[in-house]
Parts: sequence; C-alpha cells; structure tokens
Amino acid sequence: MRTLCSSTLIGEALLIMFAALVAMRLTDVSSGEIWTVSGIAMALCIALCGMINRPGAVQIGWVLQVGLIASGFILPTMFGLGVVFAGLWWCSVHYGRKVDEFKAARTAATEAAAVHA
Repeated sequence: MRTLCSSTLIGEALLIMFAALVAMRLTDVSSGEIWTVSGIAMALCIALCGMINRPGAVQIGWVLQVGLIASGFILPTMFGLGVVFAGLWWCSVHYGRKVDEFKAARTAATEAAAVHA
C-alpha cells in the first residue's frame, strides 16, 4: 500500500504546486495566501508519504482529497482534478491493501513450506 499511496501523494503535491502557479494569475487571492495554503498542503502530502502505514494516515489522506476538491472554489478546474485524485487515492488504498494481503499470504505459505520441508 505504501508505494501506491506515496505515488499518488507525490503526484498530488505536484498538482498542488502547478495549481498554485495558475491560481496566482487567474484569481484575486494574494500570492502569499496561495503559497501558504499550497505549501502546507504540499508539505502534508510529502510528510504523509513517510507515515502512510501509521494509524490515521489514510484518513488524513482523505482529508487532503476533500481539501483538493474544495480548492475548486478558488480554481474551478480543481473540482475535476480533485475528484480524479480522490479516485486515485481510493484505488491506491483499496488495491494497496489487497497487494499487502497477497504478500503476507505468500510469505506465510513460503514459511510453512520451509518448516515442513
């Protein structure tokens, strides 16, 4: 799960950076406000990559997704991109857990076979 979720979060951090650059030109919000909020969101994305296996990290990721969608009120394109990244986040969590379960089952089967051999 860690690899899939981290990849999504890195992509999201890049999206936030590029959206901030666009928002500076297309909105009346000050550059300082845009970069403060965007900087915090990007830092949270990067920090969450290292904490993804800890309790509550997936829920924080969902809060990030909601924030990304809500950024559509500043830059309307972000409504669509936020939904896309929320879908990617769901896929990363869902299929990442399945991969982790498969790996654990395979490791257990390998260890059981080694004990009986």
